[in-house]
Amino acid sequence: MLSGIPAYIIITFLVTVFLTGLLFIRAVKNKTIPVIVLTLWLAVTGILAFKEFFIETTTTPPTFIFAVAPAFFFIIVLLVTKKGLAFTNTLNLRHLTLLHIIRIPVEVVLYWLAVEKAIPDLMTIEGRNFDIISGITAPAIYFICFKDTKVIHHRLLLAWNFICLGLLLNIVINAILSAPFSFQQFAFDQPNIAVLYFPFVWLPSFIVMLVLLSHLVVIIRLLKRRPGPTYQIL
Repeated sequence: MLSGIPAYIIITFLVTVFLTGLLFIRAVKNKTIPVIVLTLWLAVTGILAFKEFFIETTTTPPTFIFAVAPAFFFIIVLLVTKKGLAFTNTLNLRHLTLLHIIRIPVEVVLYWLAVEKAIPDLMTIEGRNFDIISGITAPAIYFICFKDTKVIHHRLLLAWNFICLGLLLNIVINAILSAPFSFQQFAFDQPNIAVLYFPFVWLPSFIVMLVLLSHLVVIIRLLKRRPGPTYQIL
């Protein structure tokens, strides 16, 4: 584990991980298999991080790729295969939208980690990270788009998801290029090291992946139907 990190940061982060999983599972119709898959993924990445498997940054590719690549490719499989689409088409759009509120505590944790010199300032709201906007606006978008029980405001929800996906990609790219890998471009004085350790490895390997999946599912669902200003809920 990363030494010197106060307990309140770790506890807040662990609660955020739990809430992320809980909010995503609420969007799932048949919960058993997703719960098993998510639990196993948390266990595997958590154990590897606890054993400091991901701190080796000199290899090509760095071992950290095993913390994110399997989940990323799994998302692709879900979005391009018949069985995967059969699953994503059953996800509740309301709950996928509400899930993004977890981006608020994530930003708080990132700020605390920057204070503790575990990540660079550019990964916080004081730097290049504007992702908290997604978390703050999520409740309003949830209320506006889903206040009618039969239809949603398609164009607003689609635009919001595209904007928030852009905010997510912005911080992900900056975080990757700030990590102490061979291709590091930023923050040489204070690299992004927290995500290499337990439990913060779950930020890129779990939280970011579920947030990414949530955006992509909603965007694809809405684009496929190409409705007008409102969208009939199935």
